[in-house]
Amino acid sequence: MLIALAIASGVLVVAILAVYIHDRWISTDNIIRNYPIVGHFRYWFIELGPKLRQYIIADNNEELPFNRDERDWIYRSAKGENNYFGFGTDDQILEIGYPIIKHAVFSHGEVSFSGGAHDKMHGVACAKTLGEGHKRAKAWRPGSIVNVSAMSYGALGAHAIEAINRGAKLAGCYHNTGEGGISPHHKTGADLIYQIGTGYFGCRDEAGRFWMDKLLETLAGAPTVRAIEIKLSQGAKPGKGGVLPAAKVTDEIAKIRGIKPHEDCISPNNHGAFSDVKGLIRFVEEIAKVTGFPVGIKSAVGHTDFWSELAAEMKASGQGPDWITIDGGEGGTGAAPMVFTDHVSLPFRVGFPRVYRAFLQEKMADRIAWIASAKLGFPDRAIVAICLGADLINIAREAMLAVGCIQAQICHTGHCPSGVTTHNARLQHGLVPAVQSLRFAKYIKSLQNELMAVTHACGYEHPSQFTAEDVEICCGPEFFKTLREIEGYTPAR
Repeated sequence: MLIALAIASGVLVVAILAVYIHDRWISTDNIIRNYPIVGHFRYWFIELGPKLRQYIIADNNEELPFNRDERDWIYRSAKGENNYFGFGTDDQILEIGYPIIKHAVFSHGEVSFSGGAHDKMHGVACAKTLGEGHKRAKAWRPGSIVNVSAMSYGALGAHAIEAINRGAKLAGCYHNTGEGGISPHHKTGADLIYQIGTGYFGCRDEAGRFWMDKLLETLAGAPTVRAIEIKLSQGAKPGKGGVLPAAKVTDEIAKIRGIKPHEDCISPNNHGAFSDVKGLIRFVEEIAKVTGFPVGIKSAVGHTDFWSELAAEMKASGQGPDWITIDGGEGGTGAAPMVFTDHVSLPFRVGFPRVYRAFLQEKMADRIAWIASAKLGFPDRAIVAICLGADLINIAREAMLAVGCIQAQICHTGHCPSGVTTHNARLQHGLVPAVQSLRFAKYIKSLQNELMAVTHACGYEHPSQFTAEDVEICCGPEFFKTLREIEGYTPAR
């Protein structure tokens, strides 16, 4: 009996050791690599979750900021699994604000593939060329309508940045660097949009002022840069400068940003290079002239007088940004004070139309490109944004989910369990760029495929053909209005 017990115990120990070795060094799952053996319990609980929530806790649509159905669609798409849902919708389709996309009786012809996420990737290039209107020397047409929004190295760890960049290369989309500068992890082949924020990281002098010579030096070391974006504000914390805690300011990050290591990195809430609309336009034109790149701006939306003035000044001068990125107040990948996260800046569906109308009034809306950013990494939301006037869709948190984020909501602590928003080497071990880059590319492929499938179902060849008549919004019990009726315009393409 004792011998049998000893043998059984030995077998159990060997089995546990084998599982540990597999989980720690062979598994491709972030959580299991970081938490061998015990990480499996998370997935067992996930399997039990729907059964428990249905009767005890909550349904699939209650969790925020991304509910379980949304996360499941991203996870399945990223893994190349079946991302279809069965037995009809469980959404409240008569709920106020719910969008309905109107299909055509005679669809646009397409070749059918089987397998959903495994379908051949559609080439969905942007319909506009950035910088063409202002005759920039290096005008550029993005190869994908869906791209990676600004997320800095610092807010995200090295493995996450590398995985997203490598995946963007595979998917043929661009990668916005965020205001933290261009790191070695951004240089695995994807097209880059280099973002300049108020801290001028990568293009600053020792006093933190913008320095053109440093900008040119940075660009010379990053041959995949295709355009430059000036960030005025972002949805998570508009009107407030960024803060990277000292614990996250590693020697590498300090070198990239041109700051001192192991000290809080605080960027101001205003630009030092300009302070009004005319100054902004001069700054844009100066950078475009010296570098040859198309130059755009990014901002959240508050008061709209700025946008009316910008549109009027661009019309009068014939100069200004080549595109405008509008970030919704519901956005945010990193840390921010709760009041800014919850109450400052308008949500995308409100802010974007207000800005677009200001440019329509000056007959300037079709003179530039429009980029939309705000939880738009799903086909239905992307189409609503396009129907409002967007030419390109930027995604951020959806990209994080595709490379392993589990929505733990502790991005600001440095203890991200999936290794996405941390610089802790042990936790980053769970995120393997070679594996997660493939998953990110598959997610982009799935999003592009479904975006094109709906485009064809509506009778169009390219998403840019959508109009504000193609989507209706529930405005009350059994009462719908088109986006054109609600917003008062259809996009000028």
